[in-house]
Parts: sequence; C-alpha cells; structure tokens
Amino acid sequence: MTVYGYARVSTVGQDLEAQIQQLEQNGASIIYQEKFTGTKTDRPQFNELLNVLKEGDTLMVTKLDRFARSAWQGSKLVNELVECGIKVNILNIGLLDNTPASKLIKNIFLAFAEFERDMIVERTQEGKAIAKQNPNYREGRKPTYTKAQLDHAMELKETHSFKQVEAKTKISMSTLKREAKIRKAQESQ
Repeated sequence: MTVYGYARVSTVGQDLEAQIQQLEQNGASIIYQEKFTGTKTDRPQFNELLNVLKEGDTLMVTKLDRFARSAWQGSKLVNELVECGIKVNILNIGLLDNTPASKLIKNIFLAFAEFERDMIVERTQEGKAIAKQNPNYREGRKPTYTKAQLDHAMELKETHSFKQVEAKTKISMSTLKREAKIRKAQESQ
C-alpha cells in the first residue's frame, strides 16, 4: 500500500518544487514528475505511474488538473482507478472514492478545470486575432538578426565563403544558408 505522488507542469520553464514539497508533506513516498503539457493524454511518466499502481495504493496530486484537463477524461480516469481499488487523493479536494458525495465533488472540480483550460485557449485565440490586425505582426519567435544584418552578410557572401561570413558576422552557417536559399527563391520569382 504505497502512496504515489504525481507532479506535473506544462512547460520546461515552470518549477515542480512546490508540488513535490506538498506531496512529500502529505505522505507521498514515491513521486513521479514531468514537464509535459496537460492537453496530451500520453505522458511518459504518468503512463509509467499508472502501470505500477495496484490495489490498495493511493495516487496523490496537488490539484486535479495535474492529471486531467477535461471533465470526461478526469472522471473516466478517477473512476477506473477507484474501480481497481486505488484511492485518488487530490490535495485541494480530498480523497475520492465511490461515494455519491465524492462523485459530485469530483465532477464539479473536473468541470471547473475544463472550463479554466477552455478560457485560457479562448483568451489566447482572442489575443492572436487582435495581434494579427497589426500589419507588422509576425507569428513565432522574434527574428534573431535584423534585415540590415542579413543584408550585410549576404553582401559579404558575394566575395567570401559561408565559413568566412560566419566568422565575420557571428551569424550561424545554417542561418546564412537558409537566408541565401530564401533570397535565391525570391529572385527566381
């Protein structure tokens, strides 16, 4: 009868330490952790944890949305675990089992987790739509080099090798080759 903890954050830049400490303070003896988006159901560490859980064990998470983003997915998973004799302890909700009160609480919290995720997606889409109205909008990462820097590098390329241009400009070989290819394609149009 082991208490397993599961800690997850969505991006590499986020910190797992607060979740891990909370799980340890509440009795989790083995903690699985990963930095993986919650929108995907195929998470390596979570799948491994599900494979080691057995009857009498407890799965502990700090919040319900650490392992489920939709009400349907979370409810299904919790029900499957409870049916296998595995307790699910969500620290901000409590221990979930097959009692009617527990089922109600679980469904309410799962619905709120799904609503919160949907609101984040909606706000992100609205922000992108507003940003796209700006004629200077460019989706993706900000360019590392300015047009002037790339123009200078391509001028140098006329009389120097890629390796020499790379040494002079500190622009990577792959960026130089990509820019040369883009310009060649534009010339042929």
